[in-house]
Amino acid sequence: MALGYMELLRMPHAGRLITGTLVGRLPYGTAPLAIVIFTRAEGGSYSLAGALAALYGLATAVGQPLLGRMADLRGQPRVMLPSAIVSAVAMIVLAVSGIDPLGVAAAAIVVAGVATPPLEGGLRALWPSVLKREDRIHRAYALDAVAQEVMFAVGPLVVMVLVSIWSPAGALLVINVLGVLGALSVVTSEPSRSWRSAPRESHWLGALRSGGMLSLLGAFFFVGIALGSISVAAVAYAESAGDELISTYLLSALGAGALLGGLWYGARQWAGEPERRLMVLVAALAAGYLPLALAPSSVAAMTLLAGVSGIFLAPALACSFVVIDRHAPLGTVTEAFSWLVTTFGVGVAAGTGVVGPVLESHGTAAGFVVAPVGGVAAALVLLATRGVLARRPVRPGVELSEPPGEPSVPAPGPAAGGK
Repeated sequence: MALGYMELLRMPHAGRLITGTLVGRLPYGTAPLAIVIFTRAEGGSYSLAGALAALYGLATAVGQPLLGRMADLRGQPRVMLPSAIVSAVAMIVLAVSGIDPLGVAAAAIVVAGVATPPLEGGLRALWPSVLKREDRIHRAYALDAVAQEVMFAVGPLVVMVLVSIWSPAGALLVINVLGVLGALSVVTSEPSRSWRSAPRESHWLGALRSGGMLSLLGAFFFVGIALGSISVAAVAYAESAGDELISTYLLSALGAGALLGGLWYGARQWAGEPERRLMVLVAALAAGYLPLALAPSSVAAMTLLAGVSGIFLAPALACSFVVIDRHAPLGTVTEAFSWLVTTFGVGVAAGTGVVGPVLESHGTAAGFVVAPVGGVAAALVLLATRGVLARRPVRPGVELSEPPGEPSVPAPGPAAGGK
């Protein structure tokens, strides 16, 4: 397993691209926590802190697909670096001005969110031109999904360390400067500078005119609901157990399960159509969420169930990246991946909102029921639209070489790594 990933990271530019993207995405991955801590330090209420964090989330949901479309049309350096700088400057304005006047703080957060560069989608658009072979690209997608879990686990720790040794405002400053440096590392690399999207048909819907894309986005909206509900239900479980730290055990276990699942998935060669494989993985994800509803009083048992529930998350995400690559209309690959980020994030936000009333009216165990319901809904969306997913658009793609000794497989469609 490790040898396959080491081979991938030894490819020219691969290590730099994935490291730069992760560092560049730190502001996005840590912004909700950083905004809440900063608002509280400035004397704001939890309600205000939550509202400002939600405002950032909504702003990024608007900005990601728009900037992704611009990157497809104008190239990555012209979009990624300027947007990273604008986003960082807006957060620095927030750090310097505080939350009074509130209008300035809210405007700064909106600008920072809308201008968040679509580095995640941009990296996936680059993989075909960097890695050449389809087996390597699929492994890179799995590594990407795993790296996300690491970032969302390590990012909050970085924020808390900066807050403890400096201040909440200082944490905002450092995280956003690091974000600009990460984006700079990506866009000054040769693959990013030379990458050009495939020619695209002019259409206002962009990537959303693909039925396969809409099917995928619908499914992962419900996966997002499942994850969002777990994060809140974990806090409720911890409170009922009398120890707030228990929620971190549960969420860390879920992340560890996803990490292990992603490493396992990426280390294997998979035969057959990825659309069918995605249906199986999402169904397995839904099944993994079911035992959480037992909410056993034993913290060790609940932590184990949380770990099991995460095993199929990274594999499902990695497989979804392959499906997007096959179904996104030509010339829309960065936008398409950015839409997945947006839809998934909106689903997470919806899940956190839905589970609250359930917890209040029916208790902790009922709160954990939302996750399998979301997982089943995601699987049903894919099942109901399997005909649409089976109709992969026919179009030219990049030329990918085959791994030695393996049968020929179709190249990903709009991989857009062509120059």
